[in-house]
Amino acid sequence: MCFEHNPGNYRPLPVLSNHKCFGCSPVNASGLQMKFFTNDKSLFSWVTVPNHLCGWDRLVHGGVISTMLDEIMSWSAIFMLERIILTKSITVDFIKPVFIDNELTIEGKVLEEKSEREVIMEGFLYNRKGELCSRSKGTFALFTPGAAIKMGILNEEDVKDFEQLFNAVKRGA
Repeated sequence: MCFEHNPGNYRPLPVLSNHKCFGCSPVNASGLQMKFFTNDKSLFSWVTVPNHLCGWDRLVHGGVISTMLDEIMSWSAIFMLERIILTKSITVDFIKPVFIDNELTIEGKVLEEKSEREVIMEGFLYNRKGELCSRSKGTFALFTPGAAIKMGILNEEDVKDFEQLFNAVKRGA
């Protein structure tokens, strides 16, 4: 673990609030409501998974762990590369049990930019003791705003929101 466990020591990133994403929307009451912070090398989120998302007894469901890792890798690519992304593939290694109602630290970073259209990302999930519990690697497709509109991934309003987000990040907001 090579990070400080205090979100106050990182720069908070702007939030898109006009969507209902299970992972990161602040308006999805059933979701994880992940918020993102950066040290300009990695992206971080601190999450306490509620008990209604458990698998066995007190364990976080593996699908929820996978979602958190996909979300941190996705937003790491979005913020670090200023591109719109879609997940192409993801692998998750479950190393240690992850328990509900405990604060978790999730970290994402760029592993390799393969081309203008593809990036390899990695994600890490730590328990409150700083022990690595899960790790992931994902391949993500990268899109310019114009390509995202043309392919029907986003509409023009969504693209404007992302462009405002990118501009806010550049300004350090």
